[in-house]
Amino acid sequence: MARRVTVAVVEDQPVAVQGIRSWIEQDPLRRAEVIASGPTIASVLDGPGCHADVLLLDLELNGVLVTDQVADLCADGRRVIVYSNHDDPKTIMTVTEAGAANFIAKHESGEHCVETIIAVATDRPYVTPSVAGAMLAEEAVQRPQLSTRERTALLLWFQSMSKSSVASRMGLSEATVRQYIDRARIKFAKVGRPAPTKTALLARAIEDGLIRADEVGDYQSRASSPPPAGR
Repeated sequence: MARRVTVAVVEDQPVAVQGIRSWIEQDPLRRAEVIASGPTIASVLDGPGCHADVLLLDLELNGVLVTDQVADLCADGRRVIVYSNHDDPKTIMTVTEAGAANFIAKHESGEHCVETIIAVATDRPYVTPSVAGAMLAEEAVQRPQLSTRERTALLLWFQSMSKSSVASRMGLSEATVRQYIDRARIKFAKVGRPAPTKTALLARAIEDGLIRADEVGDYQSRASSPPPAGR
């Protein structure tokens, strides 16, 4: 049995914490578990929550917005999912640009919450309804021009393939694939639209019409398939 994804919850409303625990416990596959919760960031990170795979962060704690702390948490290498009632497009894009791996609005379903947690922990893209809405609402003044190779590398990577599998499928080295993905990030950053995480980069690509949402899905890696006869 695969190890469960561990989750730490920073939330000052006990009822909300109980709701999150209930959603996770009701997952038929039992893929995650809450190992720590508390009303402040410090109270959670001072204990076992420090080692959680995912940090689920309410953006407003004890009446104070902690938006400015998202970047620091992400800079420490934490996978942060913002969970908030503040789901206007500007706030969503601000926290994702600060490095948050994803955003969940509190009115969204438990299924979205659980799937987002698993996706973030396993480095897979997952666009919640609130993030999709923010993408559509944002006015993109400039759109970067990606090469065909850059777009192909992104698409295969978004289809849950590892970079090594993308390299095998494209007939390139893994270093070259990384270069294509990094180059795409740089191009978005240069037009003032940074995409520091996989989900943010997917959001940008869909927003600009570079990739269609229906193109993103599980894809069998050529590297994991048996080689054709005679080779």
